[in-house]
Amino acid sequence: MKQYGLGPNGGIVTSLNLFATRFDQVMKFIEKRQNASKYVIIDTPGQIEVFTWSASGTIITEALASSLHSVVVYVMDTSRSTNPITFMSNMLYACSILYKTKLPFIVVMNKTDIIDHSFAVEWMQDFETFQDALNQETSYVSNLTRSMSLVLDEFYSSLKVVGVSAVLGTGLEEFFTQLSKAVDEYEREYRPEYERLRKTLEEAQEKQKREQLEHLWKDMGSVCMQSSTMAGPDDASAMSPSELILTRGTLNEEEERESDTDDIDHEVTEESHEEPAFRNFMQDMRMKCQRKSNLNE
Repeated sequence: MKQYGLGPNGGIVTSLNLFATRFDQVMKFIEKRQNASKYVIIDTPGQIEVFTWSASGTIITEALASSLHSVVVYVMDTSRSTNPITFMSNMLYACSILYKTKLPFIVVMNKTDIIDHSFAVEWMQDFETFQDALNQETSYVSNLTRSMSLVLDEFYSSLKVVGVSAVLGTGLEEFFTQLSKAVDEYEREYRPEYERLRKTLEEAQEKQKREQLEHLWKDMGSVCMQSSTMAGPDDASAMSPSELILTRGTLNEEEERESDTDDIDHEVTEESHEEPAFRNFMQDMRMKCQRKSNLNE
């Protein structure tokens, strides 16, 4: 914040962007520790717009998911979600993160030592119970919340929910059980999709390279044809294709005499500035044009 003159969110976003540019180092560190560690926990910024909806957050998520069993864990403060409107806001966040990351998803309702999470599970499973709790709200947002509860009914049916207490450690056994199921889900449904996307990307890149190469050959072929046409059949028999393409034009006798007075060896000078790869490329082009010319004859 001090270095770039940014506010809190701007500082977090900038730090995340800088971190994403070197995330390959994190991947190498994780790969080295795979045999020593069963789990890797990556704690992301809590602000949904900072991580989930940022380009750097997407880069980090996809880098992990493309090579490792990745599961998204959405930690929810149960004690602050007893209000149905706040609860619905949390569920909307969870839903958006699920569909953004497209990865196995677990909602962890934390702080069950303060209040049991059974009320939230009941709201998710019983629409009428949630509506009864919502009827006690008089704010205008309650109408929107009522409509959204119908929309998220399908979302609830496939959502994994676990209640835990970080202080007491209760619920962790169930959490790891759900985590194992989520890993199986990743292997069964998500990895094939990532492999398909990777294959599609590689094929698209290969196709683009082929098209560029075809355009190059086409352009070189048109250059050969234009040079042969300009020279005419009589000149073509006397000059090689390489001379037709690469010479700047033949000099008459007077120009040749004038050029003899120049002490600079242009051929040596020009060749000395050519890159070896370029010379090889041009030599291949000369040979191909020679063959085409022979076939035309």
